[in-house]
Order: sequence, then C-alpha cells, then structure tokens
Amino acid sequence: MEEKNELKRFTTVNFLNFALGFLGLQFAWQMRIILSAPVTEGLGASPFIYGLIWLAGPFTGMVVQPLVGVLSDSTKSRFGRRRPYLLAGALITAVALWAFPNSAGISDFIGNILHLNMPAWSGLLIAAVMIWVIDACINIAQGPYRALVPDVVPVEQHSVANSYISLAIGLGSVIAAATAPVLKYVLHYQMSVQAQFVMAALAFSLAMIWTCMTIKEKSSLKTKETVEEKNNQSFAQSLKEFFLLSPEVAKICVMQFFTWIGMMCLMIFFTNFAIHTVYNVPDLTKLSPDIQLQFSDTQTTATNYSSICFAIFNLICFIIAVPIGFLAARFGNKKVHIIALLSMVLAYIGIALFKTNLYAVAFFMALSGIGWASVCALPFAMLSRYIKAGTEGSVMGIFNIFIAGPQVFVCTLVAWIIDNSAFNTGSFMNYHYEYSFYIGAICLLLAAAITNLIKEPDYKR
Repeated sequence: MEEKNELKRFTTVNFLNFALGFLGLQFAWQMRIILSAPVTEGLGASPFIYGLIWLAGPFTGMVVQPLVGVLSDSTKSRFGRRRPYLLAGALITAVALWAFPNSAGISDFIGNILHLNMPAWSGLLIAAVMIWVIDACINIAQGPYRALVPDVVPVEQHSVANSYISLAIGLGSVIAAATAPVLKYVLHYQMSVQAQFVMAALAFSLAMIWTCMTIKEKSSLKTKETVEEKNNQSFAQSLKEFFLLSPEVAKICVMQFFTWIGMMCLMIFFTNFAIHTVYNVPDLTKLSPDIQLQFSDTQTTATNYSSICFAIFNLICFIIAVPIGFLAARFGNKKVHIIALLSMVLAYIGIALFKTNLYAVAFFMALSGIGWASVCALPFAMLSRYIKAGTEGSVMGIFNIFIAGPQVFVCTLVAWIIDNSAFNTGSFMNYHYEYSFYIGAICLLLAAAITNLIKEPDYKR
C-alpha cells in the first residue's frame, strides 16, 4: 500500500488523456446499443431472438473480463500489463463493427464464393456472431481499463477518475447518438447504418491508441512477489479472495446486480420501444418486403428519435459526471448514488406512462441520465477502496460478473415477457415494450434500498 501512496496526483490533462480511450469504447458500445435492433429485426429477429443475441454481452462479460483481469494482473511485456488488452480489444472490435451491418452482404458473398444457396437465416447468424465478437472484445478492453484506475491514480482521486470515465462515456455516447440525427435535420443528409458503424470503429481504435500512448503504467506497483503470487493463483482463488475483501463488497455486488437489470431494460429495448411503441410501427419480421417498405421511412424517423433520446440521456451524464464525483468526495458515494438511482426510477415510470408523448419520453430519458452518470462511476469508486495492490484486474473482472450476469435475466426473461405480450393493431401485430421499464424501475428501487445498507469508510472533509 505504500507504493500506492507514492502515485503522483493526476492533473486535468492527465484525466482527459486517461478518459479518451473510454470515450472511443463507449462510442462503439453506443452504436451497438442503438442500431443492433433495427439491423437484426431487418434480418428476421423477433423480440425473443433479439434478446438471445444480446446474451453475447453478459456471457462474454462473465467469462472474458474475469479471465482477462487475472491475465492482465500477471502480464509482463514492454507495453505494460493493461495496454496490450486495450489495443487488441479495440482493433478487433473495429473489424467486427464494420462487418455487423454488412452481414447480409457477407452471407451473399460467401454463398457466391462457395456456389451455395445460403439459407435465409444465414445473414442473421453472421450478425449474431459479429455481436458476440464485438461484445467479447469490448470486454477484453474494458476490464483492464477499469483496473488502470487503482493502478495509476492516487486513492483519494479514485472518485474523480471514475467520474472522468463517466464523463467520457457520456460524451462518447452523445457524439455517437447525435451524429446521424444532426446530419439529417441540419444538413438533410441521412447517414447510412453502415457509415455509422465505420465511424464507431475509427473512434474506438484511434481514441484507445491515444490513451495507450499518453498514459504510462507504473511498473513499480507490481513487485516481483506479487507477480509470482498472481502467476500461481487460479481464478477460483481470485474469486475467493474477492469476497474476503470486506463484508461490504457483497452488498456492493448485490446492488450492482439489481442496478444492471434496470439499466439493461433501457439499453436493450429502448430503440425497439421508440420504433414500435412511440411511433407505433408494427412488428416487421413476418411482413412481406412490400409492406415493410411502407414503414421504412417511419422506422428511420423512429431510429433517429431513439438516437436523439440516447444523445440527451448521455448529454446529461456528460454534464454532471464530474460534479457527481466531487459531490461523492464531499458527501460520500452512498448518499449521492441513492439519489441518482431514485431519479432513474421516476424516469422509468414516466417513460412507461407517457409512452406515446415524444417530448415526455425525451424528458424522462434526460432524467435517467443522472442515474447513468452515477452508475458509471460511484459503484467502482466504492469497490476500489477494498482492492489490494496487484489484484486490480482480477477484482474488476470479477466485479463485472455482477454487471454482466443480470443481463442474462433481461435477455431471456424480460425478452420472453415482451415476446408474449403481443397485441393486434388493426391487421398488424405489436408488443408491449413499455413492460421493460416497469420491471427496470422495480429493480432500480431494490438497488437503491441495498445501497442504503452499505457501510462506507469515513471521508476526509
């Protein structure tokens, strides 16, 4: 712990360089969130199939991040412990981001090369594989990235460092979400889905390269004894040690579990909610191409509206990210986080109740951004107080299980509930996507109640 106290305090420039890579990461993640629904629905995915495709995120998160976390703690290279994973994750993700919206074309190309008639579902299969690659490689980068905070930032600045990450998440998401709508409504140019994914690929790879060039890992944190100990340590041992850190760690994990059920109810289903509930576009998967074409303009408008709402959501996150960090440093992570979660509960209920009002839904998405800024920063700041030197990667990787695991619930049970909530609108069929927000509100309320049970160490005033 003495070595951690010798870390130099970060300046504003240090924090900005540090956070830029996460801006690129979130740029890619946001594009995947907003546009994966229309891409996969166009290839024939029902709500339940779409939920199953989303399982890529939680499964890769539960497996990849803990494994990569342990590996990065023990990695010895001239490029550092974390940076090889940051770069590899970003560059492979960039390739998959390009391929995902071109899945149908890739399927046709493979069929032509092999002189085969590819089945109708082959494009959807390729898209699903690309989603798995994107999510796996984002997780390869994300775990070691979070581990850099206790690696290189003094403990008294952890809340601020995580808030800068939250700021980067907000700004990256705003740019990713707002670009296409701004081009459409200001310059009257509709950016193609393929172009938006190429933009995300460039943003992720270039931003991560910049962070890796400007942030130097402190090798002094890794003693010879720590490396030898980690090399001989199994994942099971790491898991056991994780829960022995403090009784409060278990509470933080349970809080994260319910928080991320609530978060993913929005992340996974909001674009479909905007298309099918706010704009009343019927389910298109079983309609003929001619009838689908009749709704294409409305679907594009609804997708742009979803992007605007996500931009507003993340703009609020961006604006209050750093202030939340300073408020948490002054009043404690716990109090600030409870207020933020409760604001999101109110927002979810508002979205569900005013589901066809464009302005009301956008307003409540903005209110949700307060909770999102806190979720991106304060749980990690709470946990970082219990991390031992040399175990940063494995701890953050294991902690990610309680972010990724809840998503399985949303991808399966919540998706199944929506898939079985079909109703007829004239001669067409639709689904009650607003149910996801009622479920999310309940889970976020539970997360706030559990946060109240966490005992925090005293803060310096």
